[in-house]
Amino acid sequence: MKQLNRKNTGLEKLQPIKVVQFGEGNFLRAFVDYAFHKLNKEVDFNAGIAMVQPLKDGMVHLINDQDGLYTLFMNGIKKGEKIQDIELITNIVKAINPYTEFADYLALAKEEELQFIVSNTTEAGIEFIESDTADMQPPVSFPAKLTVLLYERFKHFNGDTSKAVTIIPCELIDYNSETLKKYILQYVDLWKLEDEFKTWLSDACTYHSTLVDRIVPGYPRAEIEQYNNKLEYQDNLIVAAEPFFLWAIEGGDALKAKLPFDKIDLNVKIVDDIRPFKMIKVRILNGAHTAMVPFSLLYGNKLVMETVNGDFTGKFVKSVIGEISETLDMDKNEITAYSEEVMDRFKNPFIKHALADIALNSISKFKVRVLPSLLGYYNANKKLPVNLTFSLASLIQFYKGTWNNEVLPVKDSPEIVEAFKNAWQLKAIDLVVAKILANTEFWGEDLTQVKGLSEALILALNEIEENGIEKGFANFSKHY
Repeated sequence: MKQLNRKNTGLEKLQPIKVVQFGEGNFLRAFVDYAFHKLNKEVDFNAGIAMVQPLKDGMVHLINDQDGLYTLFMNGIKKGEKIQDIELITNIVKAINPYTEFADYLALAKEEELQFIVSNTTEAGIEFIESDTADMQPPVSFPAKLTVLLYERFKHFNGDTSKAVTIIPCELIDYNSETLKKYILQYVDLWKLEDEFKTWLSDACTYHSTLVDRIVPGYPRAEIEQYNNKLEYQDNLIVAAEPFFLWAIEGGDALKAKLPFDKIDLNVKIVDDIRPFKMIKVRILNGAHTAMVPFSLLYGNKLVMETVNGDFTGKFVKSVIGEISETLDMDKNEITAYSEEVMDRFKNPFIKHALADIALNSISKFKVRVLPSLLGYYNANKKLPVNLTFSLASLIQFYKGTWNNEVLPVKDSPEIVEAFKNAWQLKAIDLVVAKILANTEFWGEDLTQVKGLSEALILALNEIEENGIEKGFANFSKHY
C-alpha cells in the first residue's frame, strides 16, 4: 500500500498561506482545518494553513512526513442512523517547529496573503510569562510567540493596516480572545515596543472569541487496521471525530465577509455574542453528562452509551435534558434540535465514554453545570424538578464512597471527599442532607434555604438506600 503524500495523491499544487495555526493536535485537525478545507472545496476559498508547534515536544515532523495530508473519519449517529464520512484533508501547506526552525517561523510573518491566526494551545496555553523576552527564539508562552510574529509582520509591511490579521483563538477559556489580546499588549509594554505597533494591534487587527464543540477521540489505535483497510494508502495520522460540529465565533458583517461559512453546509455561527451558545452547551451537553454519572453508576452502568440506550436510564437522561431545556431563554426550536443531537452524540457507538472517567470533580461540575438549571426550574415553576432533584440525591449517595459493598469511583479533592465522609458518619439521612446542603464551599450558597429541597432529598436518599435506583426513583416520583 502506498504511503500518503502529495506526489502519490497528485496533490502537489499548494494553496497560498492565509492561516497560521498554533497547535497541531487532533482537535484542530478535526475541527478548524476541516472547516477551512470545506471552504476551499465548496467555495474555492483557496486558503493554505501553516501549522506552528506551540511546545518543544510535538508532532509536526510526522505531519511533514505526509506533506500535511491526513484522513478524517467522522463516525457517529445522525437522526438514529450510523454514519461514517471519510475526508482527506489537503490544506496543510507546512508545519513548523519554532524551537528548531525559528527563521522559518518568523518568515510566516512575511506571507503576503496571511489573514487569519487560529489556535488551540489548551486551556493553559493562553498565559503571561513575565520572563519571556522579545529576543528569545522562541519565547515560552503562546501569547509571547504570537507577539513576536505580529511584530515581525508589522515591521516587514511598515505598519500597513491592510496586512493586519484576524485572530480567532479556540482555547476553552472564557473570553479567550480578550485574554489573548490583553497578554499581547502586556508584552508590547514589557518589551517597550513602539506605540505605533500597539495601535496597529489594537485598531487594525481584530480579535474574536469562540466556542468550539466536537468530540474528537483522535487516533483510533485499537481499530487502526479496520480504518486503514478503508483507504487506498497508508496513513499514520488518521483522526477520528464525531459528526457533530459547532463553531460559534463573535463577530459582525466584516468577519462574515472574510469567512463565507454561510455559503457551505457547516454549523459555523458568526454572532454578536457567543454566551448563549456556551450556556446551551454547558447546561445541556455538560449538564446532562454530570447529572447522569452518579445516577447511572449506582444503577450499575459503566458507559455513557449504555446509559442512554437503557430503557430506564435513557428515559431519565432525556427527562433531565427536558427539565434543563425549560430553564433556557433561547429559541425553543434551536434548543430542541440541540437536545436531540446531544442524545445522538451520547449514543455514538464509536465512542466508548466511561462514566468513571467523567466522575472527576463532580461536585464543582454539578455546581456550574446542573445546579443553575435545578434552581432556575424551581424559581420559574415554584416546584422542584423531579429528575434533577433525584440526580442531586444520587450525587450525595455516590459521594458516600461505597454502594452494595463495592467502592465507587469517587475522584475529587481530599477536602471534598473528607467533608462527605464526615457528613455520612452522622448516619441519620436528615443530618447528612443538612450538613451537605449547608456547605457553601460546595454550592456557592446555602441550599437548605431552598424551600422543600431538604425534604425532597431526604425522601430520595431513603428510597435509594432502601429500594435502589430504579424502584427508588419510581417511588420518589409519585410525590412530585
